[in-house]
Amino acid sequence: MIKQILGRLPRKPSKSGDHRDAALSQSNPPASSSGSDPSGNHNPSKPGGAAPRSKPPPEAPLVKLNGNSIASAYEALPSFKDVPSAEKQSLFIRKLNLCCVIFDFTDPAKNLKEKEIKRQTLLELVEYVTSANGKFPENAMQEIARMVSLNLFRAFVSPPRENKVLEAFDVEEDEPTMDPAWPHLQIVYELFLRFVASPETDAKVAKRYVDHSFVLRLLDLFDSEDPREREYLKTILHRVYGKFMVHRPFIRKAINNIFYQFIFETEKHNGIAELLEILGSIINGFALPLKEEHKLFLVRALIPLHKPKCVAMYYQQLSYCITQFVEKDCKLADTVIRGLLKYWPVTNSSKEVMFLGELEEVLEATQPAEFQRCMVPLFRQIGRCLNSSHFQVAERALFLWNNDHIEGLIKQNLKVILPIIFPALERNTRTHWNQAVQSLTLNVRKIFADHNPELFEECLQRFHEKEAKSKEAQARRDSTWQRLEELAAIGGARADATPPPARTRSPRPLPS
Repeated sequence: MIKQILGRLPRKPSKSGDHRDAALSQSNPPASSSGSDPSGNHNPSKPGGAAPRSKPPPEAPLVKLNGNSIASAYEALPSFKDVPSAEKQSLFIRKLNLCCVIFDFTDPAKNLKEKEIKRQTLLELVEYVTSANGKFPENAMQEIARMVSLNLFRAFVSPPRENKVLEAFDVEEDEPTMDPAWPHLQIVYELFLRFVASPETDAKVAKRYVDHSFVLRLLDLFDSEDPREREYLKTILHRVYGKFMVHRPFIRKAINNIFYQFIFETEKHNGIAELLEILGSIINGFALPLKEEHKLFLVRALIPLHKPKCVAMYYQQLSYCITQFVEKDCKLADTVIRGLLKYWPVTNSSKEVMFLGELEEVLEATQPAEFQRCMVPLFRQIGRCLNSSHFQVAERALFLWNNDHIEGLIKQNLKVILPIIFPALERNTRTHWNQAVQSLTLNVRKIFADHNPELFEECLQRFHEKEAKSKEAQARRDSTWQRLEELAAIGGARADATPPPARTRSPRPLPS
């Protein structure tokens, strides 16, 4: 009976318990121990877990700081050098949780101390990941993915562009928007890059957290206006593509969808050049023979990328990707050349010069059999370029004959090609306003005359005959129009001399 009464009385806490509770109350609220899962529940089975407690201390909410309301709770954690090796993993998790707090950089005067604490903590995390000498545990990978997601994945707010279509010249003149939070973002990108590239990262485990949703949100960041961010993203996505082989088809499909939306809907995206640069190295690694999926990507995505007006922003990377396909499979040359002809610019001279440059690179990798399939429509377009009133277009077209491989292909098919472009060459020598174009045209004309004089004379004779017939037809048209004008003048004079007939008024019908 006495024992039952005593058992109901409250016990006095021991001194050791007081000290432990005091120590826990002084710890940093934002940081959680390594023995806690993301929801805050204690898990003693995880590495670094302490003895189970009845009531774990609550964590501070990870909210965006727009003021100084919880500034006093944000304090630096000990350095990795100041803790034993057995506690470093636990401290790593706590530092990751500390860096999940997002600060407002729109006001540079706010939370200066806390921002510096986070920056130093991020630098320590980068150093820890770089020097890791053991496999990262799964809970660490989960916390890294969580911290990276909270810091990087955000909606972009760009200034209004007044509904104007992006063009190369506008983009070059306008200064890119720099993200004010870059002092933190850069270190987060560097941390994730080193995590992905680290040999201590097990891809089979990490793919649970760097999953399809994570990759899609990473690709969304390529639309950032900050070129520094896009450069980091380019390197990181390439590493992710190499590390996580299971994600490769998904990444290619997701990039395809970005291209489709850009080509057929918006024509606005800041990261097309970086995505094409990644694809250039991916295409370079394609195994032979090429899969049908890769050929469809060429036809449905890469070739239509020549259509947008702002193609100059990414033309160098696009041309490299196209050339890689032709070098991989020479049979694709006909498809590529016909695709270029389909999207050939009509009034944009600078774009036409770029197309001629890419055409030369493709022709350099083209074999005679594929060249013969497309040479007729190709040299009809080249003939139009030779007669362009824009001297740079005509000059760039004439430079094709400086390429030995292209000149060899032309000479092998001279009987087909010369009759097509001969009229353009003759018109240039007679009427083109630019002296340099006339000089280059005479050089090309001499190449043909020296290689096959008989065919050259035959083409020259046909040109004179056609020119004479054209003059006769023009003379007949002029004569016809002159007769029509004379008849119209006579008819007009007669109409003026004849008085107009009197108008008679018909009687109004009687009502029934």
